[in-house]
Amino acid sequence: MENYFSLSVPKIFLKVVRFWGILSFLIYLCSVMKGLVIKNTGSWYTVRTDDGQLLDCKVKGNFRIKGIRSTNPVAVGDRVTVKGEERGERKSKEERGERREERVKRREERGWIVDIDDRRNYIIRKSINLSKQSHILAANVDQALLVITVSRPQTSTTFIDRFLASAEAYRVPVILVFNKTDLLDDDQRRYQQMMVTLYETIGYECRQISAETGDGVEALRPLLAGKITLLSGNSGVGKSTLINRLVPGANLRTAEISEAHLAGQHTTTFSEMIGLPPSPSEGEGAGNPVGRDNSKSDYSPLSQGGAGGGSYLIDTPGIKGFGTFDMEREELTSYFKEIFEFSKQCRFSDCSHTHEPGCAVLKAVENHYIAQSRYQSYLSMLDDKDENKYREAY
Repeated sequence: MENYFSLSVPKIFLKVVRFWGILSFLIYLCSVMKGLVIKNTGSWYTVRTDDGQLLDCKVKGNFRIKGIRSTNPVAVGDRVTVKGEERGERKSKEERGERREERVKRREERGWIVDIDDRRNYIIRKSINLSKQSHILAANVDQALLVITVSRPQTSTTFIDRFLASAEAYRVPVILVFNKTDLLDDDQRRYQQMMVTLYETIGYECRQISAETGDGVEALRPLLAGKITLLSGNSGVGKSTLINRLVPGANLRTAEISEAHLAGQHTTTFSEMIGLPPSPSEGEGAGNPVGRDNSKSDYSPLSQGGAGGGSYLIDTPGIKGFGTFDMEREELTSYFKEIFEFSKQCRFSDCSHTHEPGCAVLKAVENHYIAQSRYQSYLSMLDDKDENKYREAY
């Protein structure tokens, strides 16, 4: 056995350092956990760990995800590695007093997000205030539900097409839900049916509902079963009303449309994952936001990259504009299904479908095989590389 008394001071020091290094690493391994981001309120993220704990977390350091310049490096739906906050870690005066009552009531702990698992997909848009950065709406979703209204407020086809193209880029299926059918007059109803026919012909599933009256809402449940679904749309299209219909007891706040501008008002101010009431085969444990009123509901952690047998909605704040982010002009054609099909017949393989002779896309637009609204959306997105041409109205 080695005699420590015979060792020199430097050797003893090195052995002590090595011992404490190994011990610190083992302590670190014991303190890190895997979890799912279920709520994002800005600088704070609520993470439900795989053993059922709820942690209010901040991001450790100023890291970026594989070069993506995002205003929110962590999004709801992300699988993350978290490290519990050590008792001795220093907190600012603001942090010590912040949300104290809520944390005591729910017995929540705090932690740090130290790593993010690779995402299988996400929905991203250009940040309005920081045009060179992006905003990630949600990550690791099975599908998206885009809520649309043709009146009060009117959702533009450009907004719809930009959302669809972004979803196509990251392989996220989209269902179009036309809401507020109870408010439509005859002309508006005909216009809505024309839009439904257009998008169904392209290959998108469409539903017409009234979240206010409940008409058509139950038909959505089979489409949501067993999946994580992003719920998105303009402000005021009725997303909160729809959730209140789908999730009895959610009691999300709603607001009237501004009569002056016929525009929606923000009622949802943060992103949150909400469990849907289970079908008979799913058992108990859904019907509230994941982590909310946890004492009354038994939520199972979502497995990595899947829904874990449950059905979940990711509720996000209403958005006014949808600027595309990190899309190359050469790739854009493939994000418009019908334009991509006709582009195979173009004379030139690098055709931009704007002016070239022998362009099959231009001919299809002229002959009404491609809707003019869709083609105009395509042209507007070609201009997105020019920072000055992005407009919030998109």
